[in-house]
Amino acid sequence: MSGNPGTTSPRHNAVVDLLLLLTLSTLWGASYTFIRVGVATIPPITFIAARTLIAGLLLLVGMSLCGVKLPREPAMWRRFLVQALLNSVVPFTLIAWAERSVEAGLATILNSTSPVLAFLGTWLVTHHEKVTARKLLGVIAGLAGTCLVVGASAFEGLGQQLVPQLAIVAATVCYAGAALYGRAFKGLPAAVPATGSLLVGTVLLTPISLLVDRPWTLTPSLHSLMALLGLAVFSTALAFVVYFRLIQTLGSVGTTAQAYLRVPIGVGIGMAFLGETLSPSAWAGLACVVAGVAAMTIPASRPRTEAAARLRT
Repeated sequence: MSGNPGTTSPRHNAVVDLLLLLTLSTLWGASYTFIRVGVATIPPITFIAARTLIAGLLLLVGMSLCGVKLPREPAMWRRFLVQALLNSVVPFTLIAWAERSVEAGLATILNSTSPVLAFLGTWLVTHHEKVTARKLLGVIAGLAGTCLVVGASAFEGLGQQLVPQLAIVAATVCYAGAALYGRAFKGLPAAVPATGSLLVGTVLLTPISLLVDRPWTLTPSLHSLMALLGLAVFSTALAFVVYFRLIQTLGSVGTTAQAYLRVPIGVGIGMAFLGETLSPSAWAGLACVVAGVAAMTIPASRPRTEAAARLRT
């Protein structure tokens, strides 16, 4: 569970990173279905509190088995607190509440703006990684492709349920901030910030759940409980370890590309299992998404002069 980049070739590392990005996109893409099923009979705050509790404890057990320990420094736990607020407590709760009314297509578009926000944050605020024209084009192409795939009809509901839609936008802002702040954990095993932030999130959410929802009085359905388990194990515990690993290798902007990759994954699932078909504009949108993700994540080749100099030494 170390999550530290190895000493293999840059090309091999790039392939591994892209596979992990695809995995993360799948895990987080599935989370929307888990949440929609779960909140049908479990209130959002209790649902998210249970999500963080199960995922945090699962990762803590895994770390213990691997001999990895959580840090004891108060400064590191303050960082975990900030990360928990940005990456789980606030956005998880907002999305779980908003998904009770916002259509899936519009939610996808609103939530796919995190790469745009991460790019702007990197460019204007943190300056912690190189911002290139290539990444900018990738961000624009991915967002345009997402809109084309989902379809213009998704915008018809824009503004009709303003508060839930703004909640999704606020969650997206949090995710972008989390991707930028996640660089503060550079050098740590990926499981450490994942576990620490989830445990802090549990401490914050559990008292609210007990006070507001009184979970001992609830009668959740079996489907909601299974959705909660799937969300906690796969879309949270496993996904967070992959996420923090990618923050160290792909950087903030590259990691947020998973917001775009969720689109072709969802489309592929629909075509494979539901017999759905795509319009010409949707195929064009998929091409834009793939091109955008590639521009945001695949490292640029070294200049020939630099490569030749390395060969001469």
